[in-house]
Parts: sequence; C-alpha cells; structure tokens
Amino acid sequence: MTEADRTAIRRKIQDEMERLRPEIERLREVTRPVAPDDSIGRLSRMDNIVNIGVNKAALGKAAARLAGLEYALTQLDSPDFGTCAECGTSIPLARLLAMPESDLCVRCAE
Repeated sequence: MTEADRTAIRRKIQDEMERLRPEIERLREVTRPVAPDDSIGRLSRMDNIVNIGVNKAALGKAAARLAGLEYALTQLDSPDFGTCAECGTSIPLARLLAMPESDLCVRCAE
C-alpha cells in the first residue's frame, strides 16, 4: 500500500467520523424516553416507542462503526493494515475506501 493510498484512507476515515459524531448525538437525543405524564396520545406514544426502538438500533450501529473507524485510524500506519485477518491477502483499496474499518477481504467476509 502506497503512502497516497494511506492518505486517502485516512481522509475517508476522518470524513466519516466527522459525519457520524453529530448523527450519534442526534440519535441519542431522539432515543430519550418520553415521560409518562407528557400527553402525546395513545397512538402517538406507541409510534414513539417503535421509533425509539428503530433509532436505538441505528444508534448502536453508528456507535459501532465509529469505534471501528477510530480503531482503523490507530492501525493505519501498521504494516498489517489492509491485510485480511483471515487469509492474509491484501484487501483491495476500493474496499478499504468503502469500509476502512474492514479487516477482512470480500471472500472471507462472506
């Protein structure tokens, strides 16, 4: 992997982290419970419960992705970065740009 490749991946990771942080904060805000004494109506309360569940799942996914990106950023300068942890082949640059936190090649990820 060339230094230009590492720079492109670093930029991608940083951009994605900047995009995820406000999204995580927004999801944290919308997943806060509504107090029982807030009058929002029975059906609206049920909709709110469903929406909170959906948003909690999205929050978990976004937080996990952010953690993976943070870890990938710390490993970027390692000589093993971009090598499949399963089979040892090089992970294609296109995959690393799409999913910088990936430590598996497409074949092994399937």
